[in-house]
Amino acid sequence: MASAGTAPAPVSDRPSISPARLMAAARVRAAAKWFYWIAGLSLVNSGVVIFGGNFHFVIGLGITAVVDGLAKQAGSAGTVLDLIINGFVAGLFFLVGNFASKAQKWAFMVGMAVYVLDGLLLLVTRDVLSVAFHAYALYAIYRGLQACDQFSSAVPNLATDAPINPR
Repeated sequence: MASAGTAPAPVSDRPSISPARLMAAARVRAAAKWFYWIAGLSLVNSGVVIFGGNFHFVIGLGITAVVDGLAKQAGSAGTVLDLIINGFVAGLFFLVGNFASKAQKWAFMVGMAVYVLDGLLLLVTRDVLSVAFHAYALYAIYRGLQACDQFSSAVPNLATDAPINPR
């Protein structure tokens, strides 16, 4: 804390953040946002089904579509279960996105593994467009996983390189 007579440190005396670290942080942040989109659009897809619509976003999850179909057959009790189950699944992706945005490699790996399994489910149901989009999203998320390594290796000395929150 600066006293009344002390001026703040000049900008040149502050630790600098390397451009490589900034670029890696941006890639991590961009890739982590995919998990948020997947969660949000899966919930939108479920809402469309609950309210009687017949379209879906290809970025959404196949498992939520399966739950939607089963819930529709179960009536009003199915609607409540649909909201609970799909809310949980979307919450999982939101949580993974939160940790991934902090450059946590395990979050990227867990999210990608679950999304691969979901893509296999879509492959079984022959939703080719959604499978193709899953593949593209996985590629984009994988780039974020790679950026986690770049983010860590771009910090040779934490004492001289200011930390940056990639969020």
